[in-house]
Parts: sequence; C-alpha cells; structure tokens
Amino acid sequence: MIEILSPTELGRARQTGALVADILQTLKSRTRVGTNLLDIDRWAQEMIADAGAQSCYVDYAPSFGRGPFGHYICTSVNDAVLHGLPHDYALADGDLLTLDIAVLLGGVAADSAVSFLVGDARPPESVAMIDATERALAAGIAAARPGARIGDLSHAIGTVLSEAGYPINTEFGGHGIGSTMHQDPHVTNTGRPGRGYTLRPGLLLALEPWVMVDTDELVTDADGWTLRSATGCRTAHSEHTIAITDDGAEILTLPR
Repeated sequence: MIEILSPTELGRARQTGALVADILQTLKSRTRVGTNLLDIDRWAQEMIADAGAQSCYVDYAPSFGRGPFGHYICTSVNDAVLHGLPHDYALADGDLLTLDIAVLLGGVAADSAVSFLVGDARPPESVAMIDATERALAAGIAAARPGARIGDLSHAIGTVLSEAGYPINTEFGGHGIGSTMHQDPHVTNTGRPGRGYTLRPGLLLALEPWVMVDTDELVTDADGWTLRSATGCRTAHSEHTIAITDDGAEILTLPR
C-alpha cells in the first residue's frame, strides 16, 4: 500500500515528526555511561503516553521477528544494528548506541533513528561510520523531489556508503510510512537511478541508511528480534521521515 497524504494529514505528520524528534533528543541527552537500556525503554513509554500518542512497536509482530516486540524503542548496541530489543544492560564508555523509534499521533506515524557514542570515548572507526550514515541520509533526502524515482534516492544513499568503503545490505532499508509504520515503497540503501516508483507530493518516506564495518550479512540474536553483524563488527544507523512536497523534501523528524 502506498498512501498520498492530504494537506490536513501532512499537518498531522509534522506534529508526529516533531514528537519523534523531541523524544529521540531527550533520550540521547539523558543517556550516559551506566544508563540501562530498560530505563531508556521506560522513558520512551512515558513520553509517548504523556503526548497522547501510540507506540508503533509494542504490538508489532512481523514475520521476521518473534513478536510481538513488547517494547517502545529499539536499542541497538555495538554489533547490533536493527530491531535491538531492550534488555538489562548498562551502557559502557565508548558503546555505540542506536535509538530507533516510531509513534502514531493523530492517525499518522513518523519514524527516526540516531546513532551516537556513549561517554567520552571516540573510537575513530565508529565516528567515521556514524558520519557516513548521516551523509548518506542527507544525500538521499537531497535527491527526493516530485518526479524523482525511488532508485534515485537509493543510488544517492548507496554512492555515499560505497565510497566510504562499507558493504551494503539490501534486505532491510527505508520505506513508505503514513497511517501505518511500514508501507510501500521499499527504499533499498543502494540502487539504480531512474528506476522504481515516481515520487509525488504528499508521499511520506522513512529513509534509513545503516551499515556494518566489514560485512553485509546479518544474524538474528537469540531474543528473536535483534539483528547483529555476522562478524561481530560495529554498526551504525541514521533515519529521518520526510514528506515529498512541491518544493522538494521536508524533514519531519529534524530536531528543533
């Protein structure tokens, strides 16, 4: 299903995106060495409830997970890159943490993720990898405009990631979003320009470049949800929800 939002629905999407951005920024600012992943999940639950919103994750039960997810945010640490199930773990100095959250407010969903290093340690390889995903996200957004094709966005994202030297997995990537969290079209993190669905004003997309240092192969954790790098290398993930407008792409989950 591909949804095209009305101007009224787009206004609601802006509110949802602002909420998601605020939650992520608050969680990032509260996270430090010693913070437990279960505390982050509890904080997310409280902020979603306080806003009168609904979690897109807690009851989520797709075919690739051992559902329902049962938590309010994905907390992926170091070699975990996607769908990190919150568990009893206290973050250490230098841990690479990805927070990924999606909520529904006013009938419209928004989805965003941020990777960052906890504490004072700054391993150069991790800094470079986070930067690459952020630059790839910016390139994908810059390519998003009415009349462009999904392949144009995938190509822009993949060019940045490939030039930075990272293997690219195409099993999981960006996606359409609207009244539900995951919709068509699928947006792979590499692709051929001029191919795929033609972008129209009112379309919402969640773009999410993610990479692993030295592999494109994933393994599923014993928890049935967390996806990790097959080699145990570190990973990073950046994501924004954007709206296609007459003037180009509007980032709905940009922190204020």
